[in-house]
Amino acid sequence: MKVLQKNGEIVEVNFEEHEGKKAFWHTSAHVLAQAVKRLYPETKCAIGPAIENGFYYDFQFDFSFSEEHLKTIEAEMRKIVKESLSLQVYEKSKEEALSFMDKAGEKYKIELIQELNEGEQISFYKQGEYEEFCAGPHICNVCQIKAIKLLSVAGAYWRGNEKNHMLTRIYGISFPKVAQLDEYLHLVEEAKARDHRKLGKELGIFTIFDEGPGLPVFLPKGMILKNLLIDYWRKIHRKEGYVEISTPIMLERRLWETSGHWDFYRDAMYSLKVEEDDYAIKPMSCPGGMLVYKLEPRSYKELPMRMGELGLVHRFEKSGTLHGLMRVRSFTQDDAHIFMREDQVMDEIQGVMRLIDEVYRKFGFSYEIELSTRPELSIGSDEDWQLATKALEKAVQGMGKSYVVKEGDGAFYGPKLDFHLKDSIGRTWQCGTIQLDFQLPQRFDIDYIGADGEKHRPIMLHRVVFGSIERFIGILLEHYAGKFPAWLAPVQVKVLPVSDKYNDYAGKVAGILEESDIRAEVDVRSEKLGYKIRQARMDKVPYMIITGEKEKQNTSVSVRQRDAEIDKQDMGEMSLEQVVNLVKRGETE
Repeated sequence: MKVLQKNGEIVEVNFEEHEGKKAFWHTSAHVLAQAVKRLYPETKCAIGPAIENGFYYDFQFDFSFSEEHLKTIEAEMRKIVKESLSLQVYEKSKEEALSFMDKAGEKYKIELIQELNEGEQISFYKQGEYEEFCAGPHICNVCQIKAIKLLSVAGAYWRGNEKNHMLTRIYGISFPKVAQLDEYLHLVEEAKARDHRKLGKELGIFTIFDEGPGLPVFLPKGMILKNLLIDYWRKIHRKEGYVEISTPIMLERRLWETSGHWDFYRDAMYSLKVEEDDYAIKPMSCPGGMLVYKLEPRSYKELPMRMGELGLVHRFEKSGTLHGLMRVRSFTQDDAHIFMREDQVMDEIQGVMRLIDEVYRKFGFSYEIELSTRPELSIGSDEDWQLATKALEKAVQGMGKSYVVKEGDGAFYGPKLDFHLKDSIGRTWQCGTIQLDFQLPQRFDIDYIGADGEKHRPIMLHRVVFGSIERFIGILLEHYAGKFPAWLAPVQVKVLPVSDKYNDYAGKVAGILEESDIRAEVDVRSEKLGYKIRQARMDKVPYMIITGEKEKQNTSVSVRQRDAEIDKQDMGEMSLEQVVNLVKRGETE
């Protein structure tokens, strides 16, 4: 695929590469704008970037726009593609660009150009009659776009500010092959079927009340699932030498000023008055961990000190960004902070990487790693940042892991490794992170007594594995489509008596299973057995056991399993001991 750069250079780029997708979808956004201007000439164009999956363009229409208009625009886009328009790039001065957009009546473009530096040359891309000021890159000819689909319409404030005009945002996707579009649309449908909000409601996992937007409420089955994850978290952390602490949900403002959050993170924090003092509800747990470290003098012999915390944190998210368990205002962060000597840094980073790897493999996830460097708004010296970034880089390389660098995306106090896990339908989710921090130990003036009897400054590692337990549950719901493995299923076994006559025996069976730490429920409704089996399947219970006259006489049960093919679901008659072994084996696989 040939890509046209801002400087007029043409380079060969594969669509599968990040820059290839960006150029392809950016050009597709221009085709969308061109189609809209052809059909509705009075429309004002705002911005149209490539995004993670596809593109969008914001418009101001002079009529009531709806999804019904998408088919017409999509048809016009296909006509433009068939015209095989080549893209040309050229430059205008700021004055020429303003004059051009003024004649076109494009007020949003004018606003953007006015913010550019005086004397700056501005690149324009042209395809047919459509011209757009843009930094590029773009594909060389629109004919490379073999498949287009406009997906949805949404409202979007100009520049994301609710005080500005509400624009119409049109989302789309495009590919160089029709088969790629078909595959993408199939995945979209699959994702809809796996939507954790839908599954969470159907399976009784969680809800969110109108009285508390962004504040998840876990229902009884959801609490079982959440506690299973917490129990697993505690087990592996005990094994790795972590101690667990719990710090307050709110602390005084001066603590957050010391940590830097008050200056760099205040927009995402909730604050309140307690008597005459300012407090903030914690958006993260690290400042509380610093106070715990400072409680008493520390020796080099105590390091590394690994402190874990399942901290309930709150962050302000705008209502329009809230999304089930994936984007919330309150969540449990499986935070941990490691205080260490300089000679321990490499071992500790790699130890966390091994822990993250173990956890993700437990759930069947592969993952990719990003190394994020110093952001524009940050604290600390260049030397500290370079040392920290180099240490993370060496640790990843030493583990033989591949990674990509994400410039300027680190935390305000240090660079980080982000772990993007891949689910069963190929989507990626950012969950785990490792952040190397030279800054908070300095800001909190923490130290330890070294072997030389002198005070030394420890280095700090922030890290999460699940990230947010709430969000991780949402990801698991979609990854497994609600069909949790036996060890994680809120209900592992559903006991189904064939009639009311066998309810007592079914209750005894469930009791025996519960005594073996197997989560069992009895369906005592006066319904036909076929109905009960169908309901258990809809509830995605791993095992169903049936109790009737034969089973009662033999002190046995008949077993069916959820995940086998239809003709192989019936596993036959088993003793209760065999059932226990069957379920327990599923817990360890």
